Amino acid sequence: MSSRRIFFAIAVVVAGLFLAGSWVSPAAAQNEKKTENEKVTENEKKTENENLSWIPQNALPGECYAKVFVPPKYRTVTEKTLLKEASEQIEIIPAQYEVVEEKVLVEPASERWEVVPAEYKWAEEKIVIKEASSRMETIPAKYEWKEEKVLVKPAETKWKEGRGPIERIDHSTGEILCLVEVPATYKTIKKKVVVEAAKTVKVDIPAEYGTVKQKALVSPPTVKKIEIPAKYKTVKVRKMVTPPQEKRIPIPEEYQTVTRTEKVSEGRFEWARILCETNTTPDFVMRVQKALAAAGFDPGPADGSVGPQTQAAIQAYQQKNNLSVGAMTYETVEKLGIRLR
Repeated sequence: MSSRRIFFAIAVVVAGLFLAGSWVSPAAAQNEKKTENEKVTENEKKTENENLSWIPQNALPGECYAKVFVPPKYRTVTEKTLLKEASEQIEIIPAQYEVVEEKVLVEPASERWEVVPAEYKWAEEKIVIKEASSRMETIPAKYEWKEEKVLVKPAETKWKEGRGPIERIDHSTGEILCLVEVPATYKTIKKKVVVEAAKTVKVDIPAEYGTVKQKALVSPPTVKKIEIPAKYKTVKVRKMVTPPQEKRIPIPEEYQTVTRTEKVSEGRFEWARILCETNTTPDFVMRVQKALAAAGFDPGPADGSVGPQTQAAIQAYQQKNNLSVGAMTYETVEKLGIRLR
């Protein structure tokens, strides 16, 4: 009876654990632990691969690398396209005419009465057209221009920024301020000055005379009858010989050859071998500076130092020659015709 009671108690405890969901068999616990270990190993490998993607692969001691921008690549594609579809041209053959002469009546015979005007003779006589008079005339004032120098802005002092990082004083911000004197600003203006004041004078106007003609009747007007004969003229008349005709001419289609530029690959950033202070010398940098200057890109003084002006010349040369843009790469140096040891 005592062993039965013990077995019953163990069964009750196991059933309680199943109902509470907190009991796990040994085999299930082992499988769960194995799955967790595999997940940790997979995450470690993923992290390691991500870390490796940020550094150059297969690098050798003494080599320097930098991320450079590889410009997109293009290719030229030539295609034959339809420029104009086949069509039909309609040609009109005009009608043919001939010109013949005909005599036609322009104006029939008629008569008209004509008035013969009276005849006069002219006699000349001198008369006053405008009596003598006077007027008051105003003579305007006379001026002249004089130049005068006036102050626009007085002299002052103000703060200006320094020239560059080489002369940096404040190592925390890199800012340089200089108090400079700004000279006064003047401008020359023109003034209008009265030389002679305006005045009013009396001007005498002499009388004006003219010669006029007066009519004297010699004979009175009369009326006479005039016969007008008929008028004819010879005209050229255009007569149709053959009517107009229509002619249809087929026109074949036309093609054209079109050349376009097509992008093959997008621009990207990638690791490239470069020359830096670790694997180059000032003499070699001077050779690069001279080669850039000979190619038409100003690197500044050939001092063997890769300063901002030299770096800007390198990047301008790379963009011009469709090279990877960034640091002084091996590709750029070889393009400049400098042999690498």
